[in-house]
Amino acid sequence: MRDTAAVVVTYNRKELLQSCIRCLLREKRPCDILIIDNGSTDGTEEMLQPMIVSGEIRYHNTGENLGGAGGFAEGMKLALKLGYQYIWLMDDDTEVREDALSALFEADRRLQGNYGFLSGVAYFRKTDELCSMNIQRAGRHTKVSDYASPFVPVVMATFVSFFVKAETVRTFGLPIREFFIWADDLEYSRRISRKLPCYMVPGSRADHMMNSNEKVGIEQESSDRLWRYRCLYRNERYLYRREGIAGSAYLLLRVLYHSVKVLTRAKSGKTEKLGTIWRSYRDGRKFRPQIEFPE
Repeated sequence: MRDTAAVVVTYNRKELLQSCIRCLLREKRPCDILIIDNGSTDGTEEMLQPMIVSGEIRYHNTGENLGGAGGFAEGMKLALKLGYQYIWLMDDDTEVREDALSALFEADRRLQGNYGFLSGVAYFRKTDELCSMNIQRAGRHTKVSDYASPFVPVVMATFVSFFVKAETVRTFGLPIREFFIWADDLEYSRRISRKLPCYMVPGSRADHMMNSNEKVGIEQESSDRLWRYRCLYRNERYLYRREGIAGSAYLLLRVLYHSVKVLTRAKSGKTEKLGTIWRSYRDGRKFRPQIEFPE
């Protein structure tokens, strides 16, 4: 067993997962691969069987869709149980470059282990264009802009190439399963950065194989996808209320801005979309899930 587990959460995206695994197997600094399957129904497990049998990957099927948040919590918990010292998180549509893990360990060496988490830089589909949804935050509301330094202080990062020590997970707990999707990574990274210095590592690069690099807002979404935004606004209220008055004010302005975009840009379903925003924002006031700590 190696010292690092790459934890990959997947759900019904076997082609993307296959490419993700292929890139991990090419890493110059080898790591073990732990696949967390959120109950895929597209033949993912059957596709992975040869690699499971050969020992190229470890595979765990949750039996149901736990969302990204639940999947990462399950994967981190299992990685600790198996005895890994380092955990490297990513989605199934991530393709890490062959020296990505080496760069993270070089930062670990230079920092002498004095950090909460390290975050690689995500690019859009093998281009030099930064992936807009994965840009780390240097402050609560400001994005990082320094890509020349060997490591750059950040306070929030996403789970696309997110590197953390096992001891840090034991101290700060697991991602909150009840978030299901969206803001679970921002909450978790901020939970750590409030206590420990955390860094982006520009030399550690990954490609996020998304279909588009444009952010889609609720004003553009169809009715069948609005449930995702119920998670978003509820989860963000939990996240930003920990930032005090400044954080709460920021989120209120953000919610108002999104409401204006719905009123001025949505082509249909304006009432339903506004209701989703404000009901979810209201529900976040009483949303107080417990943080789970691994045994």
